Amino acid sequence: MEVIKNRKVLQDFIERQKEMGKRIGFAPTMGALHKGHLSLYEEARKENDLVISSIFVNPTQFNNPEDLEKYPRDINRDILILQNSGLVDAVYIPEVADIYPEKTESQHYDFDGLENEMEGKSRPGHFDGVGTVVEELFRQVQPDSAYFGEKDFQQLAIIKKW
Repeated sequence: MEVIKNRKVLQDFIERQKEMGKRIGFAPTMGALHKGHLSLYEEARKENDLVISSIFVNPTQFNNPEDLEKYPRDINRDILILQNSGLVDAVYIPEVADIYPEKTESQHYDFDGLENEMEGKSRPGHFDGVGTVVEELFRQVQPDSAYFGEKDFQQLAIIKKW
């Protein structure tokens, strides 16, 4: 399994895969991997030549800096889980500057008001952060298919609208 830690290395990797005509399945995560994530990789493996995961704790999804600081991070454990699964060909672990090269700031999205309901009421801007990071990861990874968990109903609905 390739461990890719910067945008340029990822671009070169993706370019080689696309030249070979490989179909790419992608499951973006914020780490703290568990069985639910593995089920996404299992599905991706069935439908694609190559499976890529990402691990990126997106700062623009947190409007409370303490929540961002407390978010669980154990990158070595996550890499080991991915390696042991045998389901993932590459994991992209970008730095903030790889995702936000100029300024760590979200774009604004209109999700037809869904972003202001439920969790969005107490976390203004959260779903703008979700949309921004997903858009940038898609731009970089260039997946043919993407896989998202269903645990967070509102976030899944936001992704579908995006």
